[in-house]
Order: sequence, then structure tokens, then C-alpha cells
Amino acid sequence: MSFELPCNPNYFSPEHVQFRDALRAFVTAELIPHVNEWDEAGRFPRDLYGRAANIGLLGMGYPEIYGGTPCDEFFKIIANEEVARAGCGGLTASLLSHGIALPPILARGSAELKQRVVPGVLAGNKIAALCITEPSGGSDVASLRTTAVRDGDHYVVNGEKTFITSGMRADFLTVAVRTDPNNKGPGGISLLLIDGDTPGLSRSELKKMGWWASDTAQLHFDNCRVPVANLIGDENQGFKAIMSNFNSERLGMAVMAYSYARVCFNEAADWARERKTFGMALSERQVIRHKLVDMAMRIDAARTLAYELAYCVENRIGEPNQLVARLCMLKNFATQTMQFCADQSVQILGGMGFMRGTKSERMYREVKVMMIGGGAEEIMKDLAARQLGI
Repeated sequence: MSFELPCNPNYFSPEHVQFRDALRAFVTAELIPHVNEWDEAGRFPRDLYGRAANIGLLGMGYPEIYGGTPCDEFFKIIANEEVARAGCGGLTASLLSHGIALPPILARGSAELKQRVVPGVLAGNKIAALCITEPSGGSDVASLRTTAVRDGDHYVVNGEKTFITSGMRADFLTVAVRTDPNNKGPGGISLLLIDGDTPGLSRSELKKMGWWASDTAQLHFDNCRVPVANLIGDENQGFKAIMSNFNSERLGMAVMAYSYARVCFNEAADWARERKTFGMALSERQVIRHKLVDMAMRIDAARTLAYELAYCVENRIGEPNQLVARLCMLKNFATQTMQFCADQSVQILGGMGFMRGTKSERMYREVKVMMIGGGAEEIMKDLAARQLGI
């Protein structure tokens, strides 16, 4: 059993459907058979980046001159929905980590910097990671402490970053730093591109509750000399770029969240149809059917809102403040939907839901990072309230 809805022609063209079919075949053949092995191993083969690039997954939304394929928001939604079918958040997070690392470079980096970095990443030959969070604080980006002090034609970078997805093997790091020591707020922040082989950079691998297949690191910068040419955009103007990046990240995370919820629903529905207790299939019991309907209802609502907001983003509809608020609320609702569906699916599977190897068990462990990453639930509510003038 699979929970599917027909593609709405108002959102999805024949080209969208064709891309979905091709990507679904890739996920079925190249990802799903291996995700348990990769999750237990704590990483997936590096050559998977190249295979993903070959089907156009990595280059979506990027200019052709860098090896990308320009596309609308709904191609990106398809990518997140289909990759999520593998039911492994760590795989998605690392395989697509360039999706949050490259946009600031593309939007604000110099022509030379873009040409040096972007093509290799989109081809799957290089890995890019975004480095914002620090041990001293997560959501409070404006108070970051990592410093970059100008010394001739270089910055000298000192500090730490933590919870960095793809942090262990990234070749390029998009790093938030404080370039104005006299400004302790958002006005003193810049973005730097730091190469992975920069002397003074060291990495420590972090062990996590979920997202095992994603390498996650704490990074240490000890007098790292970074060329001034690696500055992304204007000095002390990095905070705006970071906030702009968050809006796109939150829409993507919301799509992944309801897609993982659907994975839980499908596994629970299949189990309920096959599992018999006291001479009757679980799916014949009203209490189980009601659980499944409650799951489907939340998934459908989250997906409908995501499509609506993607349409607004694509067509620049609505006031910016209102859109930010709705994206925050969507991110919360979608991750709460994932949490609800993971919990209900584990309950329906019973003992099997507690066993490693089921997708629902993995989703149950991974839901918390979805509710924290990209902006914690409480931060999302507060930001939405401010945007709504509450």
C-alpha cells in the first residue's frame, strides 16, 4: 500500500512528472537497497555524489554555466519527496548538504569564487558544507564567536563550529565569522569560503541519536589563514545572507518531514494489512484504521500547505513578512506531522517498530533533529509571531 495523490497540473507539468519517474527509479535501485547498511556504517560511499549528479539531482536550481539545471520550486520539492522515500534522513542530509552551502556563494560570491567552487560540487567531485552553529549557541546566530581578523590579504580565523553536516569530508566550507570585533550583533558577521585542507583546521566526528549515515562534525579553526578573495559578499553583511538561506532551508526541511511521515504511514499500513492478531488483520480493527487516517490527514495538510507556499515563493506572491511567518509555521507543522506519524507507526508495528531495520524506528530517532535543525520549534514560533506583528 502506498499513500499517493495525483499530481496537480497547476503545480506539476509533464516535465515534472518525467523527472519524478526518473528520480524514483534511481531511489528504488540505488538508495533503498543500501540505506540500512549505510546507516549502520555511519556513512555512504563518496561515489554516490557522482551518481546523483549524473541524474541531475545535485545541479537542480543552479545556472548551466556551472553545470547546473535551472528549475522551479516544484522540481526541488520532487527531489526532496523522492529521496525521502529511502527513509534515511542522514543520507538526504549529507547527499544534499550543498543545498545550504552553495546558495550564499552563488548569490554573493565573486565570479572567480563561484567558478572555483560550484562546478566541482554540482558534478559530485567535491562536497560542500554550511558552518553556522557554534558550541556556545545554536539558534542565536547573531552572537556567534568565531573570529576572522584581517591580516594583509588574508583573514586569520579562530573558533569552533559544531553539528556540521558533511563536516568530516567536506572540501569546501561556507563559514559564518565575526569580522568586526566591535560589533557583537548581526552587523559584524561575514561569510567566508574555507577550503577543507586549510592548515589549522581540524575536525572531530560527532555521534548522534539519528542521521547516522550523515557524517557530522565539530570543526576547530586555529589561526587558519584564509584569502580575502574567499569573502562571500561584502564584509559585515553576512547575516542577511544567512537569514535568506534559512527560508529556503525551512521549506526543504518541511517537504522532507511530511515525506518521512508518509514513509511511516506506508510501512504501518503495509504491516497492518499483513499482521494478524486473534484471527484478524490489524487493518480490520477500527482503532488501527483511525490511527492511519489521522496520519494521512496530517500528511495531506502539510503537503498542501507546502505546495501553496512553494507556489507563493516561485511567483513572489504575498508580503515578505507574511511569507516568512507561514514558512516558520509550515516547518513546525510538518515536523510535528513527522513526529506524530513516526510515533503512531512504531505503535502499530509493536515490537517490530522497536527493531533496527524498520524505517519507522529510524524515523522515530530522526524526528528530533528535524524539529531542531533549521530553527528550533520555539524559535520558529517566536519568529512567526514577530513577522505577524503579534
